[in-house]
Amino acid sequence: MVTDWPDAGYIVFPWDAQTYAWSQAAAPIGRQVTQQPDMRALWLQCDGTWFVGVDALPSAPDGAMGGVPLAGPAADRIGPREDLHPAQLSVMYPGYPRPRAGDSDAAFRFRRDRDAAHMDGLWAEGTPKRRFLRERHDWILGLPLTDASPGASPLVVWAGSHHILQQALIDALGNRPETDWPQIDLTDTYVAARRQVFEHCPRSEVFTRPGEAVLLNPFLLHGVAPWQDGATAPKDGRMIAYLRPETMESGQVWLRQK
Repeated sequence: MVTDWPDAGYIVFPWDAQTYAWSQAAAPIGRQVTQQPDMRALWLQCDGTWFVGVDALPSAPDGAMGGVPLAGPAADRIGPREDLHPAQLSVMYPGYPRPRAGDSDAAFRFRRDRDAAHMDGLWAEGTPKRRFLRERHDWILGLPLTDASPGASPLVVWAGSHHILQQALIDALGNRPETDWPQIDLTDTYVAARRQVFEHCPRSEVFTRPGEAVLLNPFLLHGVAPWQDGATAPKDGRMIAYLRPETMESGQVWLRQK
């Protein structure tokens, strides 16, 4: 678990040769994944403008990709791991966003106008949708694989939002037994905290290229910007790999981390 986060709640790491080598090993494998019919049927959403790709990139438990180790300043910051899941392969294409299957009009407007802002691990379930804490991540590491222009649906973050969301979850869960957490409806808590974030935290688009990396606090509100007119990317789209391991810490340690 990473500690001593900057006040913004995220870190952008500059270009590094070892990180670049990892991205160069991952990119052709990612390209193959996005062309597999079964993967396209499962993960190509929003009228073909977003390949969601959860656990779709076959990275090793230590983060290696195609025999190339996960190394460089971002890897140094997170420390060695042997329990990493296969990376998410998130690919954006021109025209994003379009409605996703099952999106209500309000959900699509939120995707378009609020960058589909979310905190990872809070799942929307049922009808109507209610939010529950289903995953607790140590961190989220983004590693770009293709060289796109800044307007090609970049990552969006709300600086400092991790303070607000973490405190909201402490207030809702901190005095409850961890065994009760999966049954606690966090919808109202989450919506109120997210509204506070929009009012008080600056929105920033985080543009990165292969060889760079971005590390997010697990409580940070983040999303994806719409594809801007004139933005460019290779035919493979704007492709980013994300690692976000579940924590090995107890719930209370995770919840109150610094």
